[in-house]
Amino acid sequence: MSMRRFLAMIFILFIAVSCAGVPVSVYRPAPTATVTPIPTFTPTFSPSLTPVGVPSITPTQILPTLTPALTATPSPNPEGFKVMYHPDDVLYVGDQVSFEVISPPGMDLKGSSVHVQVDPPGGPSLGPAEFGAWGIQGRPEAAMIWVWDTKNLNAGLHSFSYNVQPQGIAWTEQLDLLPSAAMPPTEAEAHWAETTTQCCTVFYVTNTASERDLPTLTTLVDAQAKDVIDKMGANFTEPITITILPRLLGHGGFTSSEISVSYLDRNYASNSWELVVHHEMVHAIDGHLGGDFRPTIFVEGLAVYLTGGHYKPEPLMPRAAALLPPFLNQYIPLKTLADGFYASQHEIGYLEGASLIEYMVKTYGWDAFTSFYRDIHNRQGESQSDSINSALLVHFSITFSQLEHDFLSALQAEPDTSAWVDDVRLMVTYYDTMRRYQQLLDPSAYFATAWLMDNKTMRERGIVADYLRHPHTPVNLALETLFITAHQQMIAQNYPSATQTLAEITLVMDGIERSLPDPFSVSQFTSDYLTISDSLQRQGYEVQTITITGNTASVSVTASTGPNLIPLNLRRTDGQWTIIP
Repeated sequence: MSMRRFLAMIFILFIAVSCAGVPVSVYRPAPTATVTPIPTFTPTFSPSLTPVGVPSITPTQILPTLTPALTATPSPNPEGFKVMYHPDDVLYVGDQVSFEVISPPGMDLKGSSVHVQVDPPGGPSLGPAEFGAWGIQGRPEAAMIWVWDTKNLNAGLHSFSYNVQPQGIAWTEQLDLLPSAAMPPTEAEAHWAETTTQCCTVFYVTNTASERDLPTLTTLVDAQAKDVIDKMGANFTEPITITILPRLLGHGGFTSSEISVSYLDRNYASNSWELVVHHEMVHAIDGHLGGDFRPTIFVEGLAVYLTGGHYKPEPLMPRAAALLPPFLNQYIPLKTLADGFYASQHEIGYLEGASLIEYMVKTYGWDAFTSFYRDIHNRQGESQSDSINSALLVHFSITFSQLEHDFLSALQAEPDTSAWVDDVRLMVTYYDTMRRYQQLLDPSAYFATAWLMDNKTMRERGIVADYLRHPHTPVNLALETLFITAHQQMIAQNYPSATQTLAEITLVMDGIERSLPDPFSVSQFTSDYLTISDSLQRQGYEVQTITITGNTASVSVTASTGPNLIPLNLRRTDGQWTIIP
């Protein structure tokens, strides 16, 4: 099987859920709701850590008020093609570099290919690579994976001559290859490592948060696997392979031949890691149990239903009821959802799918539901909704429309629905805003076109940079920590503040898209986040969380010497931030 075909399969199976590097508290907006809590844990803090080679910060040191210019984005070539280079962020001598050559909107490149000449005329020739559909979105592009090995090259500028045939479209680009000695020590020494638990083989990258918290993570992995196997009644004894990713991709988790989940401190998807693992375990066991055809609405719905929530533990039916009039009026008809699940609003689709399964299990029983689910068949050219309809007639003597009518009646009968309206509304707003951020400033992470590689091949080739590196300018750090703050406000049920924070994030991104000179000036709050992120980065630190209360701020950071979290306290005096003990 070709690498491109393999990646296409991964995207088809991609599971768009997420996880958290910091624990998410279970909260209950509705007093009458029953939510089963799950274990949480706290990453290790090391207040006494003294970074080596990083300027010390004294209690009287002043952080200057800075408004750095946004990192420049290369202008598109005259023909409208866009090239994305991987690993993200920066390239060092020794990297195995990949290229995504993305075609202009509306250009028909069926049967076309791209060829790349490096450092013409004497450099290597790469390709040709054919154009095709990439990811769930089916973005038209030519992907050239790990084709440029830089281990024996000189640092400095390198030129690339692109040629698209048979159209004869050509252009040239340059990029800067940094010396390997400039790579941060923790990354230079990072490598794949492996551990075995009762259920699983777990792969992770050293010098990351996952290695720091590995004992806790492996305990959680075993607990989630046992719970899934018990709930699904599966006779499953094969080891499950889990790869822990040190960066956020998509919403934090996906499953193909193995499970991959993101674990990091600055996880701007802000979700419970153990829920992600549980969700992906359901997918793994579900695939093992099989079935001729499993519609996406049920595949995703089952994972959320058995996990007890999508992004957090949650009562499903009351929250789904909030989607109906006279509340949010955002309910998606089941036929529309079944036939275009990933094209539908993400959070609403997952909530409705899980609630539908909860309704069916309550109505018909678990055994009857699973018999139905494992006995759905899809004839050539048939829509998923039609396949569901046929199976419903066989198993329950009802149509898909009748099932939806009864499901809606059950939702309308849910008590205390209004208690969940703000929470559901903000959930949708939060993740729609987060995905916009990814498309704008972290495009490799966007779930529909994410840079998801073959983990097994990466381990065999010793490649970690594709997962270790990601955009981390002060702009990225400020926005990602603002997302985490908005989520903390949602947990505290401070919905007005969460709404305001998300609105300000949106205004900042509006300004970035319009190339405004200071997009963070929309408020003192956003400006402070940028100032703190930039100032600490200049001193060798990378912010992971920022909490501002009046004129004080609590910040957690990491240093270049390792993944341990370092807490700092700051105070604003006369418009400037000062480190305090």
